[in-house]
Amino acid sequence: MIGIVVSRADIASVHIGEHLLDIAEWDAQTDEDRPDADGGGTFYRREGFELREFDDLHIYLDDPAEAFAADLDHLAVVSRHSGETGPLLTAHFTGNFGPADYGGDAGDFARACPNAQRAVVAALRDHAPDGYEVGIEATHHGPTRTTVPSMFVELGSGEDEWEDPDGARAVAVAVLDIEGVDADTDRQLVGFGGGHYAPRFLRVLDDTDWCVGHIAADWQLKAMGSPDENRDVLRRAFEASAADVALVDGDRDDLAAVLDEEGYRVVSETWVRETAGVPLARVRELESDITRIEDGLRFGAHIDADAYDVVSLPDGLLGEAQGVDLDDALDAVAETTVAFHTTEGGVRAVGRAAVTGAGYDELVERLCEILRRKYDSVVREDGTVTARTSAFDPDAARELGVPEGPAFGKLSAGQVVEVDGETIDPTDVSRERVVEFTV
Repeated sequence: MIGIVVSRADIASVHIGEHLLDIAEWDAQTDEDRPDADGGGTFYRREGFELREFDDLHIYLDDPAEAFAADLDHLAVVSRHSGETGPLLTAHFTGNFGPADYGGDAGDFARACPNAQRAVVAALRDHAPDGYEVGIEATHHGPTRTTVPSMFVELGSGEDEWEDPDGARAVAVAVLDIEGVDADTDRQLVGFGGGHYAPRFLRVLDDTDWCVGHIAADWQLKAMGSPDENRDVLRRAFEASAADVALVDGDRDDLAAVLDEEGYRVVSETWVRETAGVPLARVRELESDITRIEDGLRFGAHIDADAYDVVSLPDGLLGEAQGVDLDDALDAVAETTVAFHTTEGGVRAVGRAAVTGAGYDELVERLCEILRRKYDSVVREDGTVTARTSAFDPDAARELGVPEGPAFGKLSAGQVVEVDGETIDPTDVSRERVVEFTV
């Protein structure tokens, strides 16, 4: 059950509430135990939702969830967004990393619902009117004492948009679209740094299966002060996000050190992207057995294998294949392994890999196929791959009196030439090159 909070002190909230009641069928009920100003009186229920109205501005409500008769999973507070950002639909969580200038308590946070925010952002994209952008915001303002997970879903950014029926309807439809969506998943992180509209963390929502809880933008970190002296604030942000992973935007070594000391995993955006879709238990296993993602671990096509063995990649053979076709060689590794070590930003495989079943033999054969583009023959036997090719031998050509220049080029290209009336065949001036690779 999702609770919807409408504030009569917010014109955009009122319009969104009107559209919510208009586009769906609701059962009007009466709560005589609470004043109308505090969410009592007439309220509305339908499958999956309960909607209540309050006189006060929602940022100053202590815990609107208390007014609801239903056992709520999370709250969606429909609201206006104010700013110099043009037509914009946003979602965000509430709390204060620093002082409580606009409701709530200083250094405290409402319980976030990261999975529901992810879903509502996707729904806002689906329904946004022409000319509207969709995004998320860093954590700010109250309330901070909600007893269930909550988020604000907003229409902005000025009076024209607050009065816009298309914008209000888009927010209303997006909220109804998240019926049945859980508040949380097992893939949630806390964000630190960057601007208020959090582009890095929006990319996380758009491009991965990770959800983002509370976000402390640069201005909030400045308001919070020293990370070392505000460890309790940081801990509350993680608790309110149901997360133990931190993504830090920018160079904040002091913050990262404190988070690490507190037991939180500080990760890069690469780590978040690479772990998308990979069971976190498997991530931990492979980072322990091979190397960390930040140090080059990448996942292969057999990531879901029940078990694996860690082996050394055939680096000599692999290096030669990468010299022939770097992309195809990397594809061969990725398609035959559970995971593997890379260098140069993940584009060159080297070192160790996790394989299962016939994965290693399949990899060797794939690499041999790449070598056959360069060599005349490639044979694997007794733990060795032998590659042979015939190449133009300039010394042999000189001994037969072939002058350097165009004749050398023709012979190198496999063409017959004549020198002083004598025919020189390319086979007369070639030598065999043999290379062996241990596998």
